[in-house]
Amino acid sequence: MTYIALSEQTIFDEHICCAISDKKCAQGYQLKKGWLSQRFSSGYQFIRLDERAKVFIEFGPAEAAWAPVVAPGHLLVNCLWVSGKYKGQGHGKALLAKAVEAARQAGATGLVTIAGAKKLPFLSDGKWFKRQGFEVCDASMEGIELLRLGVDGQSGSASFSEVVQKGDGPKGEGLVAYYSNRCPFTDHHVLQNLKDTAQKRGLPLKIVHLDTLEKAQGAPTPATIFSLYWSGKFVTTDLSVCMDSRFDKIMQKALDAKVSVEVS
Repeated sequence: MTYIALSEQTIFDEHICCAISDKKCAQGYQLKKGWLSQRFSSGYQFIRLDERAKVFIEFGPAEAAWAPVVAPGHLLVNCLWVSGKYKGQGHGKALLAKAVEAARQAGATGLVTIAGAKKLPFLSDGKWFKRQGFEVCDASMEGIELLRLGVDGQSGSASFSEVVQKGDGPKGEGLVAYYSNRCPFTDHHVLQNLKDTAQKRGLPLKIVHLDTLEKAQGAPTPATIFSLYWSGKFVTTDLSVCMDSRFDKIMQKALDAKVSVEVS
């Protein structure tokens, strides 16, 4: 298994796994590369299998994380993905081992990652990370967890920011979407599909682009790739809700689930 680490010098000549051939997301693909190119100077790493495949990990210092976390002395794993025929071959553990070694070399006390208490789209697979020794160190009201793994058994402190812990979503009526260019799919689906979907239904829509570190770290949601709210209530991290064919089903399922929880 050969893995390569991308850098400022190679990022625009190498593929970054996601949306390799999706023409609709070509702009988002370049925006993700641009986002990555600006992170390397802060110690960010993007490591992938040396194949045309979706097998990669990306991580960096939590102090510069594009998410509302407070985890000094930690690295945040932003994304770890092994797909298709490459599953079950040990790639996930091998890539995670590279992050652990990077943390050790940097003198970090541990790794953290953001996952759903239950599986949520565009977030880490919490069950898998827990099997690797990660433990829950904080959780949001929306069922999103911050998981931590101590390097060589070291203890350490990690939590979501105060705005997440308070559970205060955006104010006002209608849809509010938070998104960043951390994912090559967001630009197309949020700025085109979601706009069209909301307009077709006559729904008010506000889009918040988390295009600076300050905005990302001050967001009310830990899911800074994409989070959708309805009248101040968190709905989903599933980017496919932007699509006209998926919107009604996903929205109804999410809202029904919230009503059920509130009643019980």
